[in-house]
Amino acid sequence: MKLFLKGDRCYSDKCAFDRRSYAPGQHGQRRRGKVSDYGIQLREKQKVKRLYGLSEKQFRLFFSRADRQKGITGTNLLVLLERRLDNVVYRLGFVNSRSQGRQFVRHNHFLVNGKKVNIPSYMIQADDVVEVRDKSKKIQSINDSLDAVVRRGIPQWLELEKENFRGMIKGFPVREDITMPIQEQLIVELYSK
Repeated sequence: MKLFLKGDRCYSDKCAFDRRSYAPGQHGQRRRGKVSDYGIQLREKQKVKRLYGLSEKQFRLFFSRADRQKGITGTNLLVLLERRLDNVVYRLGFVNSRSQGRQFVRHNHFLVNGKKVNIPSYMIQADDVVEVRDKSKKIQSINDSLDAVVRRGIPQWLELEKENFRGMIKGFPVREDITMPIQEQLIVELYSK
C-alpha cells in the first residue's frame, strides 16, 4: 500500500511503489501466500506505526493511553497520533513528510503558543497556535511545502494563515477527518489478545 512516506516524490512518476509494486528480490513477483488473521492485524499495526514514524514502545504507550480514555479505543488511538506536533506540522503543510516534520521540530524551527518546543511527540491541545520561528521563515523547503499545500489539503480541524507562517488548532480531529485507509479495529484486536 502506498503510504506517502517520501513526501512530494510519492505524488510524481518517481514513486517507487508505482514503479515496482511487488516485493524486492529475484522471487518477489511470484511470492504469494495466504495471510492469517494475525498477519493481517500485524500488517495493519506496522502500517500505522511506520506511517506516523513511531517505535514499537512509543506505539504501545499510545495504545495504552487510548485504551484508558473513554470512547472507542481505535478512534482514540488515531486522534492521539494526529495530535502529535510532528504530524500537525505536516498536516498544516509546513513540511513535505512526517519524518521531515520530526526533524524540523527537533531542530527548533517551530513555536507552540509563542514558546519553543523541540519534542516531536508533544501533544497539541485545542486552540493552540503553531508557527514557524522568525529565523526559520527563510528556509526554502518550508516555503516550497507551503506552496504545495493546496494539492494535499488541510483538515477541517486545522486553520492555516499562510502569509504569517502560522496555524491554529480549532479542535480535536474526529474519525471522519482522518482520511487514510486505516482499519483501527484490527490494531485493537491485535493488542487485546
